[in-house]
Amino acid sequence: MTYAIGDIHGCLATLKKLVSSLELLASDKLIFIGDYVDRGPNSRGVIDFLIAISTRYESQFIRGNHEQMFLDYISGTPGSTIWAYNGMETTIRSYGSVRIVPDYHIDFLMETVTHYQMGKYLFVHAGVRPGVALKKQQDSDLMWIREPFLSTPVPMKGRKVVYGHTPVFGGPLDTKGKLGIDTGCVYGGHLTAYRVEDGFHISQAYSD
Repeated sequence: MTYAIGDIHGCLATLKKLVSSLELLASDKLIFIGDYVDRGPNSRGVIDFLIAISTRYESQFIRGNHEQMFLDYISGTPGSTIWAYNGMETTIRSYGSVRIVPDYHIDFLMETVTHYQMGKYLFVHAGVRPGVALKKQQDSDLMWIREPFLSTPVPMKGRKVVYGHTPVFGGPLDTKGKLGIDTGCVYGGHLTAYRVEDGFHISQAYSD
């Protein structure tokens, strides 16, 4: 089975409980939708956990806007101080200092992808620019977009877009052309895993 997991945002304890509840088999596959870091208490621990779980199960890691801000800040990209307004302090606190982020964590972040396709499903972090072919999508849209994606019922013909980034509460937002699985964990909501094959979903209440 294939499970897509929503925005984690440093909520390690909640992530561990959710994964444990899935009772995964060795043949199962995990797709993480991005935003592993920032705002929650243990971004460092989340990355270590994701790296470890990828050695046991086939895993795909989508890059969220928060991973991009992290990388931009570390590399000194112009404008990267925007991270300071988006949860940077909790991530730095989990490491002790941005100067001691392990190289293998940076490697993990660098290896994340902007999208992943499986059958009719397209997995991205934020969404897509409606009506634009996948090969012409901008990475910035895949990681940051809200409108006009959110208000477009079927933003990509022939695809169901699985996304996070914009929290929904009370369970995943499942429509014909879209599936939103960021259920607001770090805001006191839930962390959700959605089983692609049959639409079953399981959520773990925030516990960090």
